[in-house]
Amino acid sequence: MQITKHKVASIHYTLTDNDGKILDSSVGREPLTYIQGIGNLIPGMENGLEGKSKGDKFNIKVSPEEGYGVKDEALTQNVPRSGFGNQDIKVGMQFQTEQGGVVTVSKVGLSDITVDANHPLAGVELNFDVEVLEIRGATEEELAHGHVHGPGGHHH
Repeated sequence: MQITKHKVASIHYTLTDNDGKILDSSVGREPLTYIQGIGNLIPGMENGLEGKSKGDKFNIKVSPEEGYGVKDEALTQNVPRSGFGNQDIKVGMQFQTEQGGVVTVSKVGLSDITVDANHPLAGVELNFDVEVLEIRGATEEELAHGHVHGPGGHHH
């Protein structure tokens, strides 16, 4: 069986940047289990998994356009330090906005804090080492809910 639309696939992956720094990995944890072709993964990952079979081991290189997007400088802004109260602000801290989004602190100045609403991996070329562990058809209930149920998935 191959990974095609509406198939449930379980994979192990290790995600690195172009410098080889590990950004995320499922190794040593439960595998990632998802439904192919319904947007559960970034487009470049789904495209790279399409047609693969159980036991396949391979690499997928994902451009920013097919990953978390190109970095948009318009999503970076300076906020007066007073807007953060007396908190000790450090680069890398994240805050939820009043609109429900998330911003990451990218620079701490004496009077201003620079925050970035881009995804932390926006503009980054992603490298996935992948192993396909299992493939099966998705149930009608999984397709209706838009996610996997049972082991490796959601439990209602």
